[in-house]
Amino acid sequence: MTDHVPDGTNHRFDFAAPLPSLSDLRAAHLIAIGGSGMSGVARLLLAAGVRVSGSDRGDSPVLQELHAAGAEVWVGQTAEGAQRVPDDAVVIVSSAIAEDNPELAAIRSRGLTVLHRAQALSVLMAGRAALAVAGANGKTTTSAMATVALRAAGADPSFAIGAPIAGIGANSGVGQGDSFVVEADESDGSFVVYRPQVAIVTSVRDDHLDFYGTSERLQQAYAEFADTIRDGGLLVACADDPGAAALAIRHRELGRRVVTYGRTADADLRLADESGTGFDWSGTLLPADGGRIPLRLKVPGAHNLQNATGVVLALTAGFGLSLERAAEGVGEFTGSARRLEPRGEAGGVRVIDDYAHNPDKLDAAVRAGLGLRDGGRLVAVFQPHLFSRTQHAAAGLAAALSLADVAVVLDVYPAREAPVPGVTGALVADRVTDAEVVYAPTLDEAFQAVVDRARPGDLVLTLGAGDVTTLGARILQALQD
Repeated sequence: MTDHVPDGTNHRFDFAAPLPSLSDLRAAHLIAIGGSGMSGVARLLLAAGVRVSGSDRGDSPVLQELHAAGAEVWVGQTAEGAQRVPDDAVVIVSSAIAEDNPELAAIRSRGLTVLHRAQALSVLMAGRAALAVAGANGKTTTSAMATVALRAAGADPSFAIGAPIAGIGANSGVGQGDSFVVEADESDGSFVVYRPQVAIVTSVRDDHLDFYGTSERLQQAYAEFADTIRDGGLLVACADDPGAAALAIRHRELGRRVVTYGRTADADLRLADESGTGFDWSGTLLPADGGRIPLRLKVPGAHNLQNATGVVLALTAGFGLSLERAAEGVGEFTGSARRLEPRGEAGGVRVIDDYAHNPDKLDAAVRAGLGLRDGGRLVAVFQPHLFSRTQHAAAGLAAALSLADVAVVLDVYPAREAPVPGVTGALVADRVTDAEVVYAPTLDEAFQAVVDRARPGDLVLTLGAGDVTTLGARILQALQD
């Protein structure tokens, strides 16, 4: 946490500062190298021939895999461990590593260069045909869809996104092609470093106000992100989202290239004729110059049809693929981790896990769950994420959960925040209507609430960005027993 008033300024990193070239990068040290995002950067650096070292708080299979790939890794983030970092190393961290981390503090005292994870990715992306995906919702899925579609088209991209892609088994990889797909996270302002050739903006919503402070500063940050698109590059914006649509208008008024997608009648690529059963969803793409392109997906939800439409438009208008080939490519996508991810079935009860943590994501996931429940009830188990988000968005979160048959609400997963008096999961649970609602603050209480209520035919949907994801296996085991 920081004592700075939230104003959208990252006081720890200078995102406008010049970055080293990849050819000048001899060694890199990553603090918390075992994390999903940091391990992806480590793999990309190793593939580029950089000497890589890293530390983490505990041992893990990921650390062992990185060691086998050639990285020097150790357990512990201490001042003593910092002395093992080579003098010629650039040190890479994410915003999750606080300045008072003993290892980082010792590294700072040595005067070594410290880069944000996004800055390291920018170094790796330099000179590549980069596609950056930003937005409050759908970043990971849209990035993963683009990666799969480019691979299907033979482009073989490099990629760095927020979750492992089904069928690939990794959230990062080095391709032999010229393209690079990156998920651009707006939460700490770091998405302005990528300078992409093509940028997709799925939505601009009031999220991460703990960092930006106001809606106006958040919108300005997206404008600054759009301004980083390379000369002659392309902004692909969702016409259905008011914030993204406003960004498109601003960008076009500046004389820059913009195309839009969505269900809106004046979108450059319009989505129509939507339908879906289970994990098979389809629609029709209507380009502005005429024609009808079938779109068939292997992942559920109207929101995924919308995400796929944006990818198809980006790959055609920005990378030269035909509409047909791009649509066929996204049809090869079968999901990514924690995005409506099936966890199993026991006792006639299915369990699916999703990362949804803001109102739009939660609404999309619950609606998709309703389409997957196949006659049974939908039991939505939600863990609010961050006190600031819960305080700001409790009504929207509750409205999404009200669509379910049963809503089990845990207490807030704090992540990086200190508690806020009066802000608990009850703030959400008390606003749920229509559904049977249970406020179960702890994981154990939520587990018991589900086991007591689940019956054959039900679909249990675990939701949230915290440790609620661990409940699925426990629930399945209990139902099996």
